[in-house]
Amino acid sequence: MPRAVLRHLSLTDFRSYDRAELRLEGGPVVLFGANGAGKTNLLEAVSYLAPGKGLRGASAAEAGRRTPQERTGRPWAVSTRIDTDGGEIQVGTGTEGGARRLVRIDGAPAPPARLSEVVRLVWLTPQQDRLFLEGGTERRRFLDRLTFAAEPGHAAAAAAYEKALRERMRLLTEGPRDPAWLDALEARLGEAGAAVMLARTRTVRALQAEIDGRAARPFPLADLQLSGEFGAAPDAASWDELAAGIGGAMRRSRERDAIAGRALAGPHRSDLLVTHRLKNRPAAESSTGEQKALILNIVLAQAGRLARDASAPNPVILLDEVAAHLDAGRRAALFEEILALGLQAFLTGTDRSLFESGNRGLSGRAQFIEVDAGRLQVSGEKN
Repeated sequence: MPRAVLRHLSLTDFRSYDRAELRLEGGPVVLFGANGAGKTNLLEAVSYLAPGKGLRGASAAEAGRRTPQERTGRPWAVSTRIDTDGGEIQVGTGTEGGARRLVRIDGAPAPPARLSEVVRLVWLTPQQDRLFLEGGTERRRFLDRLTFAAEPGHAAAAAAYEKALRERMRLLTEGPRDPAWLDALEARLGEAGAAVMLARTRTVRALQAEIDGRAARPFPLADLQLSGEFGAAPDAASWDELAAGIGGAMRRSRERDAIAGRALAGPHRSDLLVTHRLKNRPAAESSTGEQKALILNIVLAQAGRLARDASAPNPVILLDEVAAHLDAGRRAALFEEILALGLQAFLTGTDRSLFESGNRGLSGRAQFIEVDAGRLQVSGEKN
C-alpha cells in the first residue's frame, strides 16, 4: 500500500494551543493527561488534514484560539510533513482572517478534497458512543464518512443530492411549482441518489466482509444492513434503474411531501442497522461497553480494508478516550491489532497506565506524550 506517515506536526492558535510542535516517530502515539489538557484538540488538529469539518464537526472559524476577552477565534494553522513512497509532502490548512478554510499542498493552494489523495483518516470519539441510540441521521453521517474515505467522489454526490433536495422542497412549499423545474430537480435527485446508494452499499458489503474475517478477535461481531426503500442497492440494479426509481418516487410524492414539509422517501431516509451477531439483538439493546466494542470493531474493520487498498494512502487512526471503556483483554487486543496493521495511530486517555498493560501494552512500542494545558512533553522534553 502507498505509505503516508506524519513526521512533524505544527499548530498555531488552534483551540487551546498558541503554538505547539511535535516530532513523530511514525508508529502509535499515546496522548495522556488530565481532562481539559488539550488531548482531543490535538486529535482534532490532525483530523483537519482530511477534507470536511474534522472530528468535532465544527466550522473552521470555531477552531481558532481565543482568550476570555476575545469573542471570535483567531486565524489558525495546522501543518505537517508527510513521508510518502514518492517523497516528502508538506500539507497546511487553516484560516487567514475569514471563516473559510484554506489548504496548501507543497506551498500551492489546493481544494480541500485533494487532502484525501495525501492522507486518509479513521476516527472514533466519545460523541459516537450514542451512535446506536440516536436517530438515523447520525448513523448516515457515520456511514458516509466511512464511504468517503474509500470513495472520495461520494462526498460530491451526497452534496449534490442534499442541494437538489433543498431546492425541490423550497419549490413545493414556497412555489412556484414549475413542473419543468421540478422534473429537472427530481432527475438530478435520481442521478445523485443512485450514486449515493451504490457507494453506501459497496461500503457496507466491504465492511461486513472485513468484520466476518475478524472472528478470532475479542470484539463482538456486527451484522450491518441498510434499511429503507432506497437503502441498499439490489445486486442486479444498475445506476440507470436506481436513478429512475428515485426520480419516479419523488415525482409521485410531490403532494404528500408538500403537505409534510419534507421529502418522505429517498436515500436520505435510509438507516444503518447494526446487530450484535452473537446475541442476535439490535446494537441499541446492548450494554454500553458492548456498544463501544461494536463501534470499535467497525472502525478497525474500516482501517483494515483501507490499509489493503493499494490505490490510495494508508489510513491514520484517531481514537479518543477509547481505552477507558474497554476491559483489559480488549485493550490489549486493540493495541495488538494497531501494531499488526502497521498503521500510525493516535490514542488519548487520562491515565498513562491504561496503555501499559504489561507485555501486551504499548510501553516501548509507542510514543508517549504528556499533554498539560496545551503543552506537550515527549521523553522529558517540552515542545
